[in-house]
Amino acid sequence: MIPAPFDYVRPSTVDEAVQALAAAGEDAKVLAGGQSLLPVLRMRLAAPTTLIDLGRVAELRGVREEGGELVIGAMTTHYDVQRDALVASHAALLKEATDTVADPQIRHRGTLGGAIAHADPAGDLLAPVLALDASLVVAGPSGRRTVPAAEFFRDLFTTALAPDELLVEVRIPKHTGWRAHYEKFNRVAQAWSMVAVAVTVRTEAGVIEEARVALTNMGSTPVRASGVESALVGVQATADSIAAAASHAAEGTNPPVDSNADVEYRRHLAKVLTGRAIAAAAGA
Repeated sequence: MIPAPFDYVRPSTVDEAVQALAAAGEDAKVLAGGQSLLPVLRMRLAAPTTLIDLGRVAELRGVREEGGELVIGAMTTHYDVQRDALVASHAALLKEATDTVADPQIRHRGTLGGAIAHADPAGDLLAPVLALDASLVVAGPSGRRTVPAAEFFRDLFTTALAPDELLVEVRIPKHTGWRAHYEKFNRVAQAWSMVAVAVTVRTEAGVIEEARVALTNMGSTPVRASGVESALVGVQATADSIAAAASHAAEGTNPPVDSNADVEYRRHLAKVLTGRAIAAAAGA
């Protein structure tokens, strides 16, 4: 199917992109990697009046350190996130999750910022960003503002971005020395997660000192598993303690119902996968 007609704008700076978005109005769409947007355009499930392509905005790409944070440009591809030494050292959970995203072709084109702004609750990168306590920097006509990940995801495919704002940076507090694992369950290779669990822990002498846990596709947004986190802190990483903590995984969740699974099956998966992810991350 052929997309509906639209105007095409290709800015070279963030300021130009913000100006183009403001000028185009609410019916504009922003093109990052295009792996989610282009199929929607082809099927005419979206018909923007203007398409703003960020492909030439070089300042939106790359990874750098800034004090105690890792700063990742919104247009940094999944492929580059996977292979970046800073990500591996200071945000291992993000690398672990990115390794599971689709296939190499998608990872070469898709972008971290695009995935986050798309806000698909079945997407693999929202839960890790939430678990890592990331902050999202957005730019608009009034300047830049920073939104904690816990406040950024509002509902199904809905974020805190205003119609005239762009996501420009992902800032992640350094989790240097933390171990991580992303446990994903899907029906076929490269498919969306039915449920997935993002876990990162800091251990000392086999004791879990800090834990961050978030769930994929257990609600209309990624879900922080605070009950699991509380149960893990200060305990020895044994099979019994991990199982006890994982039993809290589905608390406060509202899983979707679809052709893959009902609510109870997803809650069961959340508990099982959480236990596996904790054991892998803690080396238990």
